[in-house]
Amino acid sequence: MLDRCRVVLVRPHYAGNVGSVARVVRNFGLRDLVLVDPVADLANPDAKMMAVHGQNILAAARIVPTLAEAVADCCFVLATSGETGGLARKGFWGTPEEKVPALLEGLGRGPVALVFGPEPSGLTLDDITACHGSIFIPADAEYPSLNLAQAVAVVLYELRRQWLKRTPSPEPPELPAGYADVERMFAHLREALIGVRFLWDFRSDGIFHVLRSVIARGMPTHKELRILHGLAKQLQYIARRYNIPDPRVFPKMPDEPRDEQPV
Repeated sequence: MLDRCRVVLVRPHYAGNVGSVARVVRNFGLRDLVLVDPVADLANPDAKMMAVHGQNILAAARIVPTLAEAVADCCFVLATSGETGGLARKGFWGTPEEKVPALLEGLGRGPVALVFGPEPSGLTLDDITACHGSIFIPADAEYPSLNLAQAVAVVLYELRRQWLKRTPSPEPPELPAGYADVERMFAHLREALIGVRFLWDFRSDGIFHVLRSVIARGMPTHKELRILHGLAKQLQYIARRYNIPDPRVFPKMPDEPRDEQPV
């Protein structure tokens, strides 16, 4: 559905910025780029250089004479502006987070558009009030002016972020394993740790309790349990391969390392 969201650049001045916007459009999964009465020459090598893998977006960009023509078929249009003052803008603007939901709702009805103004001055008040609302990016007040492509990236990031939250994941996450399966893994792992004499003295219960708590907090899935069973099997193989004495039969070894700190 993001294919139905159009990015409109009104009177863009610099070819490199248009190329950068084409790249951002491609980054966030959109396809439709429209330029209104551009000053920039798209034949300028800077445009192609800055577009990188968005060159197909740049090549397919449409040029129209007016904003009205650029959004004629759109059911919802949002302008972007660094200005929030004045009676006309009161109650009209919001942050990307606040305004994007209405844009996403519009996607269900037809094409929608995000409109960005020229680099030197931004959109005019007439341009802004011709839209259904305005997005304001709350940058630092000491230097709020963003590069055109940066502004597009901020807004399209928020658009995609909210769109992904609404879009069902193609693969549901694997659920945590059941209690009985987890307990079988813990029993297997405990035997393996005893087998390699990691658990071998009076502190074994306390040490294993800490290890168990760490694993249990992660709520392991069946796939993760298989990995832990594999670890346990490998430890048991090592114990057999090197004839490591079972600490329950041979509780003391002359060179056994001992941590004097209590668990």
